Amino acid sequence: MPEPSIRIAQAADERELAVLDRATWSTLHAVTPQPEPPYQPFFDERHPPREFLVAEADGRILGYIRLTRPTPLASNAHVLTVQGFAVADEARGRGIGRALVRAAVAEARRRGARRLTLRVLAHNTPARSLYEAEGFAVEGVLPGEFLIDGRYVDDVCMGRSL
Repeated sequence: MPEPSIRIAQAADERELAVLDRATWSTLHAVTPQPEPPYQPFFDERHPPREFLVAEADGRILGYIRLTRPTPLASNAHVLTVQGFAVADEARGRGIGRALVRAAVAEARRRGARRLTLRVLAHNTPARSLYEAEGFAVEGVLPGEFLIDGRYVDDVCMGRSL
């Protein structure tokens, strides 16, 4: 498989992104119930294509990362946050997740952000390791924030300066 290219999502990517999102759903990272038909649109007013970076190879989307503002406040406009990140199972272990995180950092800088933040479930060790390797640090923990599969799971807040 060739090296993926990373680009801003387009409206035409909606179906493929929706299928990827459902296929990668897991209690390792999801705090919402597993999606069931009828499915909600992948893109909507709160989740427009311009907020998503996609990794693509051979005309197929292999992953995405979403960058958005954490609040609509002017005093917080210098911060962007990662809210959504997925890599297709068959593409894991090829550096696509790392490439998407690096592209998100570059895109956040391009958009003028001074900080990039994210939240990750404490039991998601692979994601936490990736984020730490890419310069994110734990900035706070919300103990027992989510009840997933009968267990309370901490929500870990991470961030980095740009």
